[in-house]
Parts: sequence; C-alpha cells; structure tokens
Amino acid sequence: MANTQLSAALRPAHADPHPMANPGYGKRSAPAQLPRTAYDFTHLQPREASIAAYLDRLPDGADISVKTLAKHLPYGQCALRTALNRLQAAGHLRRGSEHVRGSGSARWVTRTWFSRTARDNDWWAAFTRGDVPEGEPDRPRHPTRSRAFILLAALGRTAPSLSLAYVDCAALEPQVTEWFTRGATEPDILRALTSGLPTPVHSPAALVRSRLKTKLPPEPAPRPVLRVLECGRCGAPGRPEALPGGTCGPCRGEPGPAPRAASTLAPTAVRAHAAAARDATNAAQERRHLHGSWHR
Repeated sequence: MANTQLSAALRPAHADPHPMANPGYGKRSAPAQLPRTAYDFTHLQPREASIAAYLDRLPDGADISVKTLAKHLPYGQCALRTALNRLQAAGHLRRGSEHVRGSGSARWVTRTWFSRTARDNDWWAAFTRGDVPEGEPDRPRHPTRSRAFILLAALGRTAPSLSLAYVDCAALEPQVTEWFTRGATEPDILRALTSGLPTPVHSPAALVRSRLKTKLPPEPAPRPVLRVLECGRCGAPGRPEALPGGTCGPCRGEPGPAPRAASTLAPTAVRAHAAAARDATNAAQERRHLHGSWHR
C-alpha cells in the first residue's frame, strides 16, 4: 500500500535527485521510531500518505520546504502546505527551532522533525525537553522485571544480610525507581544501601526502606530547553501544550487574549506629571550653572 502511494508521488526516474538543504537545516528524523513497514501511513488519506512515504525515505538534511517539494512531487505548493499541516495534526511532523548543542554558543537553527511513527502531543512535549530515548523503541513483549526490581532482588549477592523476599522487592520497587529518576546509578544505590551495615541486620526490608527514604538524592536541576515548537500555520513559537497538533489557538479558531485597554490619566495627574518634569529640568539646569561657575 505504502509502496504504491510512494510510486504515485515520485517523479520519473530521470528526474533530478532531491536536493539537500543548507548544512545544519532540512529534515530531521525524530528518535525512537519503529522499523519501516508497508502499513506506516495507511491511516492517512492517499495524498498525505504518499507525501509521508516520500518524506520518510529522504535522508536527514534533505530540503523539505514546500517550494522544493513542489518541484519533486505531483502537487502544488498550496496542496503541499495543506498536506504537511495534516501530517502535523496526525503526529508525524513538527516545526520549530533547536539549540545547537556542543557549539559553545546560544545558536538556534530552524528544524522540521519527521516521525514515521505517529506521536501524540505528550510525546512531542517530552521531545522538546530532550526526555525521549534516542534509540529504537522496544516492540511489545512479555512483561519483564524493572531495573529497580532486579537491583533489589540481587541485593543479597552484594550484602547477604540484605537478602529480600519477592514481596519486599515489589513493595520497595517504587522507591528505587525514584532514585533512578533523580539520576542515581546502580552503584550509587548499592553503596547507599550496603555501606556501614549494622550487625546483625534484624529486618532487611525495614533497613532498606529507611535508607532509601533518608538518603534519597535531591531532585535534579531543571534541564535547559533544547527545542522550541512553532505553529505550522503562522509560525508563532509556543509551549508544546499550547500547540496541540502543532497549531496555535488563534489558527484553530480559538479566541486570543482580550486586548489590554489603554490606560488614561486624569487631568490632575497629567498636570502633576508635567510639573514634576519641569522641576526636574529646572534643577538639572541649575546644577549645570553652578558647576560651570565653580570651574570659572
């Protein structure tokens, strides 16, 4: 299905190859996408599906501006602009700007991110914060134990006196998960739980619970903003929460904030301000006169 749509969108074989954008710009593939299949865009209308399939096969850095796409696809600029907005609403595309990490400067560049795997608004919001994994997501599989549970279950190998039962591992799992959330590593947690143990340990679960609570590291400092999304229609920047589907409120037809009424001053207040301005001017002139007399 997707291959048929792609073939319909592509130009003849003798057509020029799709051009690349200026270095640092152009298409950017979103991270953690599922492998390509023949059913990636079957939920879209035929035109949008063919355009999405074409974009998906372009390399990162390709020029995917409307003007350039119109030269390589059998659609006009107006139709392409509408189709890209629909891909954005479907979760396949976002526009915005990104801080160039590692450049040692505050340089921001324009980006257009494309995701073969449709994403919801929460995912794109996390993406702007840099809170999504860079690798390929796991396919659905049988439930496995969490990283926290495995650490607790193996605790007795490091400190035999802290061997825990299954029910204890399950009960303490959320506390260890919180440590990981705050940036702690397995060695950090093992060190906090096993150093300076009393002899004997009467209740391993109680001791582990107490140490997980009292030695919990502080919450990490807020991460700097890595990316800023923009409305796909008017280009206005905004928080991801204010751009559901990649479109701002006014472009979705929602009323904007009421304009602030111009403040007016009463006549007496105007006269008071004018008098204060005159007094300040006269005082400045007097100081300049005295200063000049002193020099003479």
